[in-house]
Amino acid sequence: MPASPSTARAINDRLALRFLRDEGPLTAGQLKSLTGLSRPSVADLVDRLQESGQIRVVGEAGAQRRGPNARLYGLVADRAHLAALDVRTHSVSAVVTDLLGAVLAEAALPMDPRHAEGDPGPAVERAAALLERTVADAGAAKLHSVGIGAPGLIDPHTGELRDSSGLPAWHRRLVAALQQRLAAAVRVENETNVAAVAEQREGAARDRDTFVLLWLGEGVGAALVLDGELRRGASGGAGEIGFLPVPGTGGLPSATGCDGGFHALAGSAAIAALAARHGLVPGADGGPVPAGAVAVRTALATGADAFLDALAGRIALGAASVSAVLDPGCVVLGGETGRAGGADLAARVEARLAELSPLRTEVRAGLLGGAAVLRGALLTVRDAAQDELFGPARTTD
Repeated sequence: MPASPSTARAINDRLALRFLRDEGPLTAGQLKSLTGLSRPSVADLVDRLQESGQIRVVGEAGAQRRGPNARLYGLVADRAHLAALDVRTHSVSAVVTDLLGAVLAEAALPMDPRHAEGDPGPAVERAAALLERTVADAGAAKLHSVGIGAPGLIDPHTGELRDSSGLPAWHRRLVAALQQRLAAAVRVENETNVAAVAEQREGAARDRDTFVLLWLGEGVGAALVLDGELRRGASGGAGEIGFLPVPGTGGLPSATGCDGGFHALAGSAAIAALAARHGLVPGADGGPVPAGAVAVRTALATGADAFLDALAGRIALGAASVSAVLDPGCVVLGGETGRAGGADLAARVEARLAELSPLRTEVRAGLLGGAAVLRGALLTVRDAAQDELFGPARTTD
């Protein structure tokens, strides 16, 4: 059944907006080439989108040719402002951008570990105030939406951060507090999942539709991207690899703790303890970098091959389990430790993994490290906001 004229216009508008978003400012001629529409149809389309406040003239093209310059049309970036938060146990980072993702202000705040226990109120207030100050610094009157990357399980039905043992209570309270204080949509996603989004869009997995991000930071986790789609699981718990039973931990994980699981081999504290057993004394680091990542940097700088091989063997246990079930073809070592290890650690893990699994699996070092969480949270909320604001309104005939 052919589309009605109004439906066809809405489809064409959405197509043009997608090209303007992905390709940057374009002339009417370029829009004609990309969309395959006629010149009159493109002219009508441009008029509609300008009248609705979705695009505007942002410059001119063709300064080197004879005749009048062609107008460049771009999305209206200041139509809305967005924010993203990276919520950790020991810190909160915030960024505020325009609708196209240009950074207008950013800030970070350490959080006292003692906030993990007792009254969560002070921690919630500090984190919320940080975001409000960052919004003010950006000159944004209000926010359209906020994306949050946080550890823990996200309920797939409600989109809320579930109450999880071992995680600070203020994490969950913060989401509710922001929903009450801000006239904005607040979206929360597991930190490893948004890190995978960032690595796929801007990092080590840009050429991959199927891969697993193995997060190596203070804790461990995994994100599963299969056929271009992020998979969360029936209860939002896909990738909780810290609970994976593996040899070498001296115990088993439980429903309330991952101390006997893969976390006990590849978490930051476990890596630092392994480094100490190999006689490594990590150098001081100027930022909030996990001790495990600092140990890996020290090992690479001092040529501590025995430690690096032992660590690669540990990481390969988790990677082999994931590969045996999913056969992703590629594992990205993300987080601060994955980035610190770089290509050297990735190559060692790939070699050990080849001994454990018959499935050929490439291992790559993540390029974004801990910054992937904030960047991924921003990309996720930006996509949702653009789809809402730049999606043509439904029309009927």
